[in-house]
Amino acid sequence: MSISSTLLLSGAVTAQKINFEEYNLDNGLHVILHQDNSAPVVITSVMYHVGSKDENPNKTGFAHFFEHLLFEGTKNIKRGEWFNIVTSNGGVNNANTSDDRTYYYEVFPSNNLELALWMESERLMHPIINQIGVDTQKEVIKEEKNSRYDNQPYGRIIEAVKKNLFANHPYRWTTIGSTEHLEAAKLEDFKAFNEKFYVPNNAVLVVAGDFEQKQAKEWIQNYFGPIKKGNDIVREKFVEKPITETIKATHIDPNIQIPMIISAYRTPSMKTRDARALDFISAYLSDGKSSKLYKKIVDEKKKALQIGAVSFNEEDYGMYIVYGLPMTNYTGQDLLQEIDEEIAKLQTDLISDRDYQKLLNQFENLYVNDNSNVEGIAENLAKYYLLYGDVNLINNDINIYHSITREEIRAAAKKYLNPNQRLLLDYIPTPEKNEN
Repeated sequence: MSISSTLLLSGAVTAQKINFEEYNLDNGLHVILHQDNSAPVVITSVMYHVGSKDENPNKTGFAHFFEHLLFEGTKNIKRGEWFNIVTSNGGVNNANTSDDRTYYYEVFPSNNLELALWMESERLMHPIINQIGVDTQKEVIKEEKNSRYDNQPYGRIIEAVKKNLFANHPYRWTTIGSTEHLEAAKLEDFKAFNEKFYVPNNAVLVVAGDFEQKQAKEWIQNYFGPIKKGNDIVREKFVEKPITETIKATHIDPNIQIPMIISAYRTPSMKTRDARALDFISAYLSDGKSSKLYKKIVDEKKKALQIGAVSFNEEDYGMYIVYGLPMTNYTGQDLLQEIDEEIAKLQTDLISDRDYQKLLNQFENLYVNDNSNVEGIAENLAKYYLLYGDVNLINNDINIYHSITREEIRAAAKKYLNPNQRLLLDYIPTPEKNEN
């Protein structure tokens, strides 16, 4: 089935039209093709519906570990040769993991599409999972965790927020997981994880760029068609009880000197209209130096070194996190009072027409930039299929944002951003010891 649609945007942005074709192989692999012959480049990517939320609570870090492990080699690609093959053929590749999915991709000159398809089919059909690869990647993960999280100033903010904001859902741990869990895991544990989640019926293959569709389909069938369908994955549904009283917590970070105040709220699935309304709120409050919080607290009152807010949009729940670093002579409580005043305004008054139009323009520009190259289009096609269940959102998600009203923005602030529904986290340096 071929699907296409046209989106016309108002204002200064250019109309976008992203055509694609999607179909299934007999083994359940979903395939999406997006042809763009404007440059001699082709992107081949596979997104697997497995992230840290699919892990055993006593065996965390597996999804991210596999992002590394599955570059170790396959039956037909010797250990250590993956990157050499890619670079020697003029390509680049990478992978990344989230709470919800794992994504692998190659960017090649368009005459190397068959090579890319063969390599990704090898990763799926013939991975070599042995002790030497596991041991090697354990050391890589330990170094990554030390440098990016444990020894990085403010590097454990998300970890501290998640473990206090979620009591039941697997979002309560971080994507990188626990070093201790990985150290304790046996080779059989990794093989079982691969066998369960790295199956064609748990993945989507995207080919985007300069290619000939008939030939691409033949190669896809040749390389991916013979792969055996996996068992159906039954996912447990985790429901969090509503937060009805403020959660108060403290996290000590020995790598910092300035304390941070964090106010975090649990928000709904990214697939909801409310999540999109909260995106508007986040941009309104903290996107750039012209945002309400920055202008008020940093520029005008000079109470903070830094202030900000961010929405974490995820498949089951989201997080809305507001944070601030106080200036000398001010406290986190001072910043919190200012932040709460701005949220209270959002809950009672409609934002101005001018601010509303500014938000629409911001999101139009984000949409255009997201789909301005075939790499971005490939990832968005995979994401909208795998996590949203609607590939055509690549064309009409911006229409949903356009349909969000000022009244809905106010309603979302009133529904989700109340003091009794949040986590207040004091993220502080190591307390000084009294010298006697």
